[in-house]
Amino acid sequence: MEETDPKPPQQEKGRSFWSHQLPLERETCVFILVNALDVFMTYLLLVTGSFRESNQLANYFIAGWGIKGMVYFKFALVTVVTVIAQIVARKKLSTGRNLLNFGSLIVAGVVIYSFVLFLRSGHLF
Repeated sequence: MEETDPKPPQQEKGRSFWSHQLPLERETCVFILVNALDVFMTYLLLVTGSFRESNQLANYFIAGWGIKGMVYFKFALVTVVTVIAQIVARKKLSTGRNLLNFGSLIVAGVVIYSFVLFLRSGHLF
């Protein structure tokens, strides 16, 4: 059995953008998770009938396509932010990381606020 040599460094440089492992996998997963929680909490609040979406752009998609439109809109935004952060991370890793962490923190605050609204509304029990 022969041992294979790893690819020389110059061959690694020639690989395409799409074949590289993405930087910031943990940060990206957290960002996607908190945004999924935001979509879930928004849905819970909307179906109670006591709340409306305060984001006018999201409201436009809800009015036109219902909850499905809101989900598409929110995850399109998640995709745009994630792609931008990955591109930025290729040049400066810490800036891409900070972008995703800051976004996750902001959305987590919205999720917590939504959860408090839901609890105060009395629809839980």
